[in-house]
Amino acid sequence: MAEITSVYFFVLVLFGILLLVVVLIIGVLLYGFFQYRQSVRMYRWLEIINQKISEVIVYDTEDQPDNLSFRQFSGNSSFRNLFLQKLVDSEKKFSGMAKDKIKGLFNQYGLHREAEQKLGRKKAFLIAGGIQELTVMDSTDALPRISGFLSHPSPQVYQEAQYAMVSLKGFEGLTFLDTAEGKISEWQQLRLLLSVTTIPEDSVPPVKSWLTSPNDSVVVFTLKLIRKFQLLSFYSDIIGLSEHASSEVRIRAVQTLLSLDNPSTMDALTEIYPRQPLEVQAEILRAMKVSKDKSTTELLKKELSENPSPGIKVHAAEALFSLGHQDYLVHLVQEEAASNELVQIVKYALQEKI
Repeated sequence: MAEITSVYFFVLVLFGILLLVVVLIIGVLLYGFFQYRQSVRMYRWLEIINQKISEVIVYDTEDQPDNLSFRQFSGNSSFRNLFLQKLVDSEKKFSGMAKDKIKGLFNQYGLHREAEQKLGRKKAFLIAGGIQELTVMDSTDALPRISGFLSHPSPQVYQEAQYAMVSLKGFEGLTFLDTAEGKISEWQQLRLLLSVTTIPEDSVPPVKSWLTSPNDSVVVFTLKLIRKFQLLSFYSDIIGLSEHASSEVRIRAVQTLLSLDNPSTMDALTEIYPRQPLEVQAEILRAMKVSKDKSTTELLKKELSENPSPGIKVHAAEALFSLGHQDYLVHLVQEEAASNELVQIVKYALQEKI
């Protein structure tokens, strides 16, 4: 009896396993069929959308053919989101009248609703995507809501919000710099700089404030802004950054000073040079090399002879060569008292030119 029960139990287990396998196979087949239908539908929708966009770009409004397929799906939520995505991608590829027509489609079909719905989602990438879509389509009406994401914990979100503010408002959109706490990446700084095309006359107070920001990346970005628009009135403020706690800020300040047209720059750099850490001193020497200002000669000779840092010596030698002091360098390495280190440094700096 026990053996019969054991066999019966084994059969039930085996049947259960087979049933489970059959269910899994059916599930996989159904999932595959569903995915196939989705891909076919997506492909069909993309054809309809591409045709619609092409018609809008090519034809005038009164000459556009009636697209029945597009009208059939234009109320479908999934279709509208795909349409929005395609418009955003297309907008980046066109310019002029074609770009305006694409934005006209966005407004005509009220796709701002789909984009704004994403702002209410919890996932950061969806929120950032919604902000990006509204930005690309110049949806200035959404700015009050977008501004609320400037303090969002996700960098992906607050960076898109920052870009949206500047892209849609220009210099005025940079007010978030007043309170920005997160680091503004180099890529983000470039995006923001490209979006600022003009500087208003009343820009002095905010720019001065940003130069004293506790956020180093805000100061660095402001220096880039000054370089781009040649804001000469901030020259003395930039000199003051030579005492900044961050060496990166000091280096960027040196680079900015070099880009501004002021005859006293080399004198100013010579004056602050002794108080700088090595990496900033190296940047100053590079600036002197580029400037080819003869007034820096004595400092360069002193650094080449007396500074214990080989790196500083190399920069000093390169700058002296750039200023036309080849004879001095040749004489220096030929002196009997010249150390082997000095000879090698000068030859290295000049790449055996002497």
